Amino acid sequence: MTSSADKEVTVMSHPTPSKPVVGSAATGSRAVAVSDAPASGGPPPVAGRWRQLALLSGLISMDNSEGAVVSTLFPALRAALGLPLSALGVMVAVHKIIQVIFGPIWVLVAPRIGRKTVLVVFCGLWGVWSAAAGFSQNFTQLLVLYGIAAMGFAAGGPLINGILADLFDDNTRGRAAGLLYGGFALLSAVIGPLLGQLSRIPDGWRYGFFVSGGLTVVFGLLVWRYYVDPEVGASDGAQMSAQDSRLQWSQIRELLSGKTFRLIVLQRLMASQLPLTSFAVVFLVDDRGFSNAMAATILPFALMSYVGGTVIGGIVVDRVQRRFPGVGRLAVWQFSTLGWALIAVMCTQVAWSSIWIYAIWFSLIGVLQGFIPGCNRPVLMAVTTPELRSAAFSLMIGAESAGWAAITLGIGYLGDRIGLEAALLYLVVLLTIANGLFMSTMYRPFVRESAIVRATVTARAKERTIE
Repeated sequence: MTSSADKEVTVMSHPTPSKPVVGSAATGSRAVAVSDAPASGGPPPVAGRWRQLALLSGLISMDNSEGAVVSTLFPALRAALGLPLSALGVMVAVHKIIQVIFGPIWVLVAPRIGRKTVLVVFCGLWGVWSAAAGFSQNFTQLLVLYGIAAMGFAAGGPLINGILADLFDDNTRGRAAGLLYGGFALLSAVIGPLLGQLSRIPDGWRYGFFVSGGLTVVFGLLVWRYYVDPEVGASDGAQMSAQDSRLQWSQIRELLSGKTFRLIVLQRLMASQLPLTSFAVVFLVDDRGFSNAMAATILPFALMSYVGGTVIGGIVVDRVQRRFPGVGRLAVWQFSTLGWALIAVMCTQVAWSSIWIYAIWFSLIGVLQGFIPGCNRPVLMAVTTPELRSAAFSLMIGAESAGWAAITLGIGYLGDRIGLEAALLYLVVLLTIANGLFMSTMYRPFVRESAIVRATVTARAKERTIE
């Protein structure tokens, strides 16, 4: 399942950081032939990488807990502030649009002040703004404070995914990505049901924001105390200084020239799995007649299944990749997406009488969703050089957020007019099927471009060893 481009690639032995290789042969002055196989032995594992991963997983979990408060407690919040269903779409959309804008900004800032500083201040201590949202007296105040919190939290996804590539080599990135998001889901599985129970007390949604913001600050302090930032390119044996890893606009243009990267961005723009999580609880309340607290009981089942999916999926995906090194992860990603769409039909288009039946279907949704981070994160890493990975993730997550915002707004407004069940059919189920089929266009460019980047990084590592 590999092409001739996967066997041997001609690259330059002196690529410059200011002109990285993405979808093109290389830059530099002298060409050498580099084998597709990794160098014998490879670089040693980064020290303490699993401990660092645990810290990052906790931090990214807390950054996303603000959204969990809104999606889980929206029925109570809506009653307290007198809001329409479309208000949920507006809040999610604002959060995601802010991520689109500020994600790339933090990627540009991080090499200048340090990735750890950005994570501690703007992903951890920034939780005070999330806590402040609990004091809101009207929707405008809530939206402003929610948006300010999102400005800082936007740094987490791009930087943490880029750091993951610096901590783990290609053979373990699927498992590491699975565990990163599995830890996120595990904490969410604990927090989600507790948030749901807050709907039973007056103004319980306010306490949800207080708890979310407070825990975020705690994790920020833990990262400040215990986290050690690896060098860019450390897992590939091609470390570079902070100065060399600074991004230039020419590099962004070079990044956008990669066909695989453009296809990934488009796929994430159309990804409608995530908006379902924003509407799952309110769908069960409005369309299926369950109470807010009862509807929230599906969350631990879905999230724990997601945890299992990330752990099992990460292991399976790495093994499939070793068996089919050209397209293994990409194939698992596509099949997981299409399978998710079919199960979403059972979650949203069939009326079940028991909440436990919904718990089963949402658990299956969680398992398949858990496979995806272990696929798409390493796929993107495979077609970008180390200094460009955080930028690539900022653009990918930006597209993901923009799509999430647009689809969520569409579901909210369409749900007010034709019903939430019909809105989920058109904007979640059918769109996911179309998106899964679209992924077939990625295979050919991915095989070619991942081989080029692999050879480039190997050449850098060999040059560093000689020096």
